[in-house]
Amino acid sequence: MQKTAIRLKGRTNHDGPLQSWGSESRFTERGTRHEPTKSGAIGLLAAALGRRRTDSVDDLASLEFGVRIDQPGSFEGDFQTEHKRVWDKDRARWIVDVSKSLPLTRRHYLADAVFVAAFEGDSELLYACAQALDSPVFPLFLGRRSCPPACRVLLGILEDETLLGALKKHPWEASRRYQASWKQRDKEFVDLEVLYDGCSSTVGEGYDVVQRDVPVSFSQEHRRYSFRTVSHATVSVRNPEYVGQFTDHDPWLALGKEA
Repeated sequence: MQKTAIRLKGRTNHDGPLQSWGSESRFTERGTRHEPTKSGAIGLLAAALGRRRTDSVDDLASLEFGVRIDQPGSFEGDFQTEHKRVWDKDRARWIVDVSKSLPLTRRHYLADAVFVAAFEGDSELLYACAQALDSPVFPLFLGRRSCPPACRVLLGILEDETLLGALKKHPWEASRRYQASWKQRDKEFVDLEVLYDGCSSTVGEGYDVVQRDVPVSFSQEHRRYSFRTVSHATVSVRNPEYVGQFTDHDPWLALGKEA
């Protein structure tokens, strides 16, 4: 069994993007989940492979999916306005009608968040996805088109490893500033939350919930999603910025004195 791990990363500074993973957005309120959705991650793979919205994604939807929250980030929001598009018969194309404004929308984003996502399934399909992620046909987005990635998203392929095993073994991807923060630097190991495809027979046990984010069709005329069971787990990974309770630093030597 083989799988490909994908890094989904965003920062609040000027060289990186935000992220937005909507699952229940309706009308003028466009929210985001705390973590990448399966539909959003599959959309990333589909764009890299060059699939259009009307193409089937059944093979991608059949892959097992999991995501590890390495750095939760914070919520940001903004208001957006847009004008209605109308068909210009004379020029035979769509144009923006500035006299017809659409309702004001509020859109939510994740800032300074870091995730590690993984897929498990058919090795031939996963290798094709890995190659496409390094040379995508269409632009890649972290949920919405306004959220492009700031760095290479592919981490690599692990052979003969389970989905949870891949998420357990991968190093902590949080920013160095976050790893060295006062909340984390005294921890040799940190506990990270993992959400992954569960089994329908375990609904109601522990953290298992049902979530509607499995894409059936990305067609703009008729988008459709199905349900999946999401299970929660916690994994421990080493903190590379751990300083320990004791260090070799001697403040008396810095003052030219002996202890």
